[in-house]
Amino acid sequence: MTQQLTVVDHPLVQHKLTLMREVDTSTKSFRQLLHEISHLLAYEVTRNLPMTTKTIDTPLCQMDAPTIDGKKLALVSILRAGNGLLDGILDLIPNARVGFVGLYRDEETLQPVKYYFKVPAELEDRLTIVVDPMLATGNSSAAAIDMLKEAGAKNLIFLCLLAAPEGIARMKEAHPDVPIVTASVDDHLNDHGYIVPGLGDAGDRMFGTK
Repeated sequence: MTQQLTVVDHPLVQHKLTLMREVDTSTKSFRQLLHEISHLLAYEVTRNLPMTTKTIDTPLCQMDAPTIDGKKLALVSILRAGNGLLDGILDLIPNARVGFVGLYRDEETLQPVKYYFKVPAELEDRLTIVVDPMLATGNSSAAAIDMLKEAGAKNLIFLCLLAAPEGIARMKEAHPDVPIVTASVDDHLNDHGYIVPGLGDAGDRMFGTK
């Protein structure tokens, strides 16, 4: 299967992303912008949810009305920065099941190190949306999806704010069956594994840490 890459070029998404990139944007504003942009990205990432109908009574008559089919979807945040996207999506899909994958990047090898894994049951029957603002080297994302597949997930989508070509290539190699939805494909990674032009470390900017 060829991996599907979707770049969400909606004007509001691109405008808010520009504000997030600016070095002078405050922690408070960065968090708020990420929360807002996650709402917009949620529309795109859930575009193809399976639908069915159910019979309801409106004030005027009975009708067969559209509703989402199947088990409630699962949202899985790659800690810690993924929580910024997760919170906004939950505003729109409050009944979603939620999981967390804790990974940190070894700064010398740039390889992911696992420290936490807790996900919903019956992943094999759910659409699983994996969220992390940055797809940089792709090593952490690929490792998280490895774990989710081992836990039974079969229908996955990866949602990020920014992606580097290197990260996209890594994901395509490791998980060609997992579509990627992003707001921007940036130019490259620098020697420290950061996306350029990027926006810095999303977790640090969200939480005011360094």
